[in-house]
Amino acid sequence: MRFRILIAALSVLLTLAARADEPLAIEPQALAERMSSADAKLLVLDVRTASEFDDGHIPGALNIPYDSLAARISELGPSGERDVVVYCRSGRRSAIALATLRDAGFSRLFHLEGDWLRWSEEHRPLVRTSAQP
Repeated sequence: MRFRILIAALSVLLTLAARADEPLAIEPQALAERMSSADAKLLVLDVRTASEFDDGHIPGALNIPYDSLAARISELGPSGERDVVVYCRSGRRSAIALATLRDAGFSRLFHLEGDWLRWSEEHRPLVRTSAQP
């Protein structure tokens, strides 16, 4: 019996340790609240292409496409000073970018729940830098 309890406890600890490297999810409402408070510790990172970014992005977001992130990582500043919220269109590129950031030493990482699709579907604020038809 004690052996089973020990195995169960060890399993829980290993699961928690594995999740420690995973970014936390942040809901669009929570991100909007942090943005409205002008949180200086917040960096919103859009990892879509430049043309997707121009078609519409979250106000204040920095655009570094996921496939350029490793080469441009210095643009984000020191790894431990800010909470970095990452989003793409639907999540695949965000996952790649978050892994790149983690490998570069960033630990305060967040993934925008639902990414760009959810943000825009909820009619949250957008910045458009390209002409819309």
